[in-house]
Amino acid sequence: MSKILKKALCLALSLSLLTLAGCKNDEKKGDADIVNIRITLTNGKQIEAELYPKIAPKTVENFVNLVNKKFYDGLIFHRVIEGFMIQGGGFDESFYEGNFNTKETDTIQGEFTSNGFKNDLKHTRGVLSMARTNEPNSASSQFFIMHQDAPHLDGDYAAFGKVTKGLEVVDEIATGMTTVLEGTVLIMGQEYPQQMPDVPETPVVIKTIEIID
Repeated sequence: MSKILKKALCLALSLSLLTLAGCKNDEKKGDADIVNIRITLTNGKQIEAELYPKIAPKTVENFVNLVNKKFYDGLIFHRVIEGFMIQGGGFDESFYEGNFNTKETDTIQGEFTSNGFKNDLKHTRGVLSMARTNEPNSASSQFFIMHQDAPHLDGDYAAFGKVTKGLEVVDEIATGMTTVLEGTVLIMGQEYPQQMPDVPETPVVIKTIEIID
């Protein structure tokens, strides 16, 4: 074999190895950077989103753990505001019977700038973020999906993902008719009356949330 042919074969082999290495690195990087989920409603409609562990690691880990436990199955979107967001993940359909006690689980660290954690994901249309009380580390299972941009939330709530398919489903939920419900909430063993505004007139029920490839 000539020296020129040997050099050509070596070069071709080197390029092939570099290409394969690049593909493996990209594949590994993609797996680490994004978790894909699908939200299926009981009416058959679906929303798909990608979650960003590198932006909000504890938030994504908590969400994925709840998904794997089927925690969200049967829960509702209980608060919807057109032009703002849709919120769910804390109540089942007994909410419509006046049971305002949440189905939440343990609280997690609030991964947002004003709580000392760098998170540059903006609250633009389609972004997923965690609901919380006035306590920075009170987020649990409830999340919301932005219907439209809300820059006043940036830096104060833990954004952790974004819708990739099904924004029309978000639009349909956000623009549906709403009502005010009367019910009670249990505080330190005692029930107190409470009103819940911005509730969808027709329950929007999550059939399941799953991790997808």
